[in-house]
Formats: sequence, C-alpha cells, structure tokens
Amino acid sequence: MIRFDNLKGVVLDIEGTTCPLDFVVNSLFPYARQALPGFVAEHRQDPQLSALWEEVEQAITAETAKDAPQEIEDYLQWLIDQDRKFTPLKDLQGLIWQQGYNSGSLVAPLFDDVESALRTWHQQGLILAVYSSGSIAAQQLLYGNSIAGDLRGLFTSWFDTRLGSKVNSQSYIDLAKQLAIPAANLLFISDAPDELKAAKNAGLQVCGSQRPGNVQIINKDSYEIIKKFSELKLTNSLN
Repeated sequence: MIRFDNLKGVVLDIEGTTCPLDFVVNSLFPYARQALPGFVAEHRQDPQLSALWEEVEQAITAETAKDAPQEIEDYLQWLIDQDRKFTPLKDLQGLIWQQGYNSGSLVAPLFDDVESALRTWHQQGLILAVYSSGSIAAQQLLYGNSIAGDLRGLFTSWFDTRLGSKVNSQSYIDLAKQLAIPAANLLFISDAPDELKAAKNAGLQVCGSQRPGNVQIINKDSYEIIKKFSELKLTNSLN
C-alpha cells in the first residue's frame, strides 16, 4: 500500500490513468477524424463557433511549416496527422465526440478500480479535479458517458491545456491557486513522467500510473508507482 498524507485534493490525468490509452487512440481519435470533414461542412457558418473558426484561421496564417494546408478542414486533418496539441482542434473533437456519445456510438471504458476509488475519495471529503490535454468538454463527456454511468458529480473542477502545458510547472502552480488549495496538499496522478516532474517541481505530491497498455515507462526510483488505485491509501488534512 502506498500512502499519501495531508491531502485536500486529488488531480487526475485521464489517458493511461483512469481510462485505457487504447480507447483514446483507437476509438476517440479515429471517430473524430472520420467525422471531422462533415462537421466542418455542416458548422462552418455556425455563429456560435465563429471564435473557434477564427482561431483556426489565425493559426493557418501563422503556421511556419511549408507543407501545411491552407483550408480549414485539410489543416485540421494535417494537425491530427502531426499529433499537434492545438486547443481549438481539441474543442472540435469534443463537439464531435458529443454527437457520438449522444447516439450511443461511443461509451467510455474506465479501469475497473476507478469508480470505487473516486467514490471513496469523494466521501472522504477530498476535492477531485481533472487535468487533461483533452478539452474540458471532452473530459466531461467521457466521465458523463462511462461504463460506470455518469461520474461528473464526483469532480469539482476541470482543467485542460488552456490552463497551460502539462509539462510546465507554472500550470500546476496556477491550478493549485484556482482550487485554492496549497500545492503540498494536492496529489497529482499521471502516466506521463514529464507531467509528474512538472507537478513535483510545483510542490504537488505525485504518483505514477503504470496501467496495462501504457506506452511511457515511469522511473520507479523517481516516483511512487501504482498499477491500480486500490494500491493507494490517501488521508486528508483533517484526519
């Protein structure tokens, strides 16, 4: 059992931590990629998305890669192929996934120990938050349409890359400020060593997630590592 004490909150990554990486890579991304051209064609003139389309157009204008397409649809597909972290693309993917979840085409799998751990920590009075590279809308869709049902009510706050890069320590400092919780009283759990390093440098307690199917290998000499949340013993600062 790995113990973390004096906690007020737990900040969770999603991919490789609560949800199998395979679902994101082999289900969500291909679904969004296939549906993207039709979505752009249908919603290109949608006034509610005008700010988003403007942000994409600005990115195309500022793009330095010589082989980058100039049309919105082609550019977005190109970004996907480049595995580029681009927040408006994440927002678009979230909107497309919403259609998939609503139709029942998508249901989010979670590791089998996740629901019980989340409920236990919530009942302990710990604040639960999500910090993922996927948009906040996509995060809420995943937890709202999971195999365990709608778990959104267990979380207090949601953070995506609009907060800042997940490998930048300042992002975690800002996250702690927004939660109004001292960094030392937060536990961050992730499958990414660079994210763990950034959070640790910001003063958070950190724990590595080494789930089946994860690609990155976390150095056990640098971080505590779990394979299941059931290996954790968390105590809050009131105990």
